[in-house]
Amino acid sequence: MSAQGSTNANSTSVSGLKMNVIDARQEGSLKQFAELRDKLSPDGNVVSEAGKARTIALFGESLTPSQVVERICKDVKTRGMAALLEYNSKLDKKELSASELRVPLEELEAAYKAVDPAFLKTIRCIADQVREFQSAILSTDVNISRQKGGGTIQLGLRYLPMKRIGICVPGGAAAYPSTLLMTAVPAQVAGVKEIVVVAPPTPFGSYNQQLLAACHEIGVSEVYRMGGAQAVAAMAYGVEGIAPVDKIVGPGNLFVALAKRFVFGQVDIDSIAGPSEVIVLADETANPDYVASDLISQAEHDPGSAVLITWHELLVAEVIKSLEKQLAQLSRGDQATRCLNEYGAFIIAKDEDHAAQLTDDLATEHLHISTKDPETMLAKVQNAGAIFMGHDTPVALGDYVAGPSHVLPTGGTARFANGLCANDFLKRSSIIGYDKRALAADRDDVATMANTEGLTAHLASVDVRLGK
Repeated sequence: MSAQGSTNANSTSVSGLKMNVIDARQEGSLKQFAELRDKLSPDGNVVSEAGKARTIALFGESLTPSQVVERICKDVKTRGMAALLEYNSKLDKKELSASELRVPLEELEAAYKAVDPAFLKTIRCIADQVREFQSAILSTDVNISRQKGGGTIQLGLRYLPMKRIGICVPGGAAAYPSTLLMTAVPAQVAGVKEIVVVAPPTPFGSYNQQLLAACHEIGVSEVYRMGGAQAVAAMAYGVEGIAPVDKIVGPGNLFVALAKRFVFGQVDIDSIAGPSEVIVLADETANPDYVASDLISQAEHDPGSAVLITWHELLVAEVIKSLEKQLAQLSRGDQATRCLNEYGAFIIAKDEDHAAQLTDDLATEHLHISTKDPETMLAKVQNAGAIFMGHDTPVALGDYVAGPSHVLPTGGTARFANGLCANDFLKRSSIIGYDKRALAADRDDVATMANTEGLTAHLASVDVRLGK
């Protein structure tokens, strides 16, 4: 995000680190940040030059990401397994036959035996903590009884788990067994019996021993070596040997997000997720080293949006110094620096209330409230996917171990969307039962509505039961 052309933002540069300082006390100062969020949304068309070149090589012309996804999904829907295997070969550079797509149970077992026992212990611990939280919030059936006209009305709400769901696990730049835990375990708590996991055929994806071992540990055995839009389409429509699912969840790159949007309606989805993002809402009591570490932890995803909002202006310079020191010590420091320069910002608010308003307007995925009284700030903020309270609660706890899922709304959608949880794998049905007297008691109100709307057969379906 460049400060050029704006009188409301200044750029700060320290040994390669260059992030915008936006003075939100000035009118119109957030225009640049709104443009940044638009760029990072699924409509933002953020594609590398290499990605553009692959598109031309694959389709013979330059296409937008949405056009690429539409072609892939329609092709997989029409040609099934043949198209899936072709895209696996062309996009992921992996030649696999139909019989080689599914990871054999023996390979899952071998990975489980080969990984470090300490890793498995951690997986068990995290899975237990996720189960504990997800079980505590799980929706339960509701039954009420209403007396009317001497009769009885029975009303209820019944929850049943979906039968079959699909999980996208990324595997490009890093391995993500945490994503498996944060999606599969909530589904298991809900009671889903068939869980399909797809991961690209890469060393960080479906050939990663830690990921395969984690699948075996939690009891997921249907794992496929496929990724991208083609995997989403295969799960949505079904292909030879792979039955369609009812819901697709889990993160991925822009093409995965757009594919989920394309197949929505054929199946349910969790969200159309964009790059990872965090807002640190901090006052004068915040530790600059802590703040810097939270910003970097999301920026190292690359791309990822990392923003500090504060009304304590002096904190900005202190955080910049800490960022410079910490970035120099990290293995992914160069990537995080590039990401902070492009998608990061320091925003200076007027006061606490203004900072809360700005936070709500941006409606971020992760919000870390690093203030002397986090509860007071929490009461002022509504829009965030996950909120981390106090100086000693880094976002990494939510990413890995705490219990709530780390699959969260991004790109400002926390205004209306929620993070994934066990309840999202439940199907809800209302249950209604009347006896004859209760039916008679509600007859006249049905008549009023039916006659108003001109749907007289509705009334007739009541009257025939009452002998009218």
